This record gives sequence, structure tokens and C-alpha cells, in this order.
Amino acid sequence: MGKEMPSAGAGQADWIVEAVAGYCDSAHNRLGMPDEEPAFATPLVGFAAGEDPLFEALKQHVGPSHWTPAEAFALAYPECAVAADKLSVISWILPHTPQTRRDNRRQTTLPAERWARAKFAGEQFNVALREHLVTALAKAGIAAVAPTRLPQWSMAAVTSNWSERHIAYAAGLGTFGLCDGLITPLGKAMRCGSVVAGLAVAATPRPYSDHHAYCGFFSAKRCARCVKRCPVGAISERGHDKAACRAYLERLRHEFIEPRFGFSTDACGLCQTRVPCESHIPSRSRPRR
Repeated sequence: MGKEMPSAGAGQADWIVEAVAGYCDSAHNRLGMPDEEPAFATPLVGFAAGEDPLFEALKQHVGPSHWTPAEAFALAYPECAVAADKLSVISWILPHTPQTRRDNRRQTTLPAERWARAKFAGEQFNVALREHLVTALAKAGIAAVAPTRLPQWSMAAVTSNWSERHIAYAAGLGTFGLCDGLITPLGKAMRCGSVVAGLAVAATPRPYSDHHAYCGFFSAKRCARCVKRCPVGAISERGHDKAACRAYLERLRHEFIEPRFGFSTDACGLCQTRVPCESHIPSRSRPRR
């Protein structure tokens, strides 16, 4: 970062957005293809207040072990008591590139190579982005933590104690679809990440009150395209069968991705492409103002 962080106000949020965007515009953001194309396009950043009551509600919706921002921050800095209202959550959306979406759109049972690489190399970049932002904030005198990088973070079955999608929902960045993917202004074909920081910036407004607001199936019963895209029937009008989805992803990891591409990751993404919410919020699902 070339500029110093402002001491307070909207300038701090702008500084953080620039830190995230600048790193995404660097040579670290690579897919691992021969021509060094980026893994992700331009990111979207949102903020949530550390004391937002939604974080307590997530203990009911995600699981009782899901951390609040204050709990995650306390794990990283046990010697430093910080009130929830002195914390902010920084969340970002990393949209897949048009090339990656195009390739996966053509698939019917197996993920495209670009999609698999975006999960493998792309998530490595996402991890590095979390660490980069924590370091940049520390240099500016702001303590921060990436909760998914804590040694206490875990993924048990199909839930975790810090769900990046739910954090992005809290930060005003999107709502959930029939397949459980997060539909954002940049679409559902994306990955997301977050950091909790010891500063208070204005929260991004949530332009929705329904956690399914952007999904055409729930808003108007006009869409169920993701149902048809799932090669194993793990999505239906009743919702997302996480166990069936996970089993298929593990099969793909061992039977297709590892022998074909030489790396190990669980990737499919068919329900995130060739659907109306692939790269934007479907117009009929946008909240009325």
C-alpha cells in the first residue's frame, strides 16, 4: 500500500477496498494456466459491524459453534479485550473470470479445467489475500484476524465455525439460492473471504431482509435452473442435499481432478454456471426500492 490509512471515517473503508483490489490486480492472482491469466476478476468488498445481532443469529442458522466476530478476534488476541462495537468484518467477493464461467457453462457432468484451477489455485490466492490484508492492517496499527486461518477453525461435515458465505450475506453482499450458493451483484460464480479488524467502519447496507431475496425460485417461482444443472440430483425444489453434493465432489477429486490435472481439490460448480444468476442478480429477483 502506498498511502497511509486515515485515522477514521469513510477513508478507512476506501483504503481497505483499495488494499483488496490492489492485491487482486497483482501477479499473485493467477489461475495456473500457461498464459498467466488471473484466477478472478475485479472484487467486490462489503463491511459488517462487529456488534450486528445477525452474527448471534447465525449460531442458530449455521450451528452453535459458529463464531461471532468478537469470538474469532478473541481467539487471535486473547490478551486484548475488544468490545464487539469496536470491530468490523471485511468481506469480499472474488468473481470467476468470463473465460472460467464460459468453460464451465459448456460442461454437463464434470468441471472444466479452468474451474478446477480456480478452486485450487484461486483458493490459494484467497488465503494469501486474507493474510495480505491482515499484514497491511497490522502495518497501519490495526489488529486483524482471518478467522478461517485460525488453528481452531474447522469444517465439520457440511458446516464450519466461520462460514464465508454467511459472513458475506451479513456484509450486504448477497443472498442464498436454491442450491445454497450465494447470489451477489457479481453473480453466484465466485468465491468469498473475510477478515475481522479492530476498527469501526460504516457497515454496508443490506438491501434485503429475506435470505433468499435474489433467488428467482424463491422470489417468484420462476427459476429452478440449478436443479437441472446438478449431475447427481443433489438439488431439488426442496433444496440442497449437502451430503449427496459432498459425496460427488469427493468422487470428482479422486477419480477426475487428481488424475487429469495433477492437483487435489473438490470442484464442480455446474449449478453456478449456465444459470440466470451466474454473473449478476436476475432482474426479476432484485428487491424493489
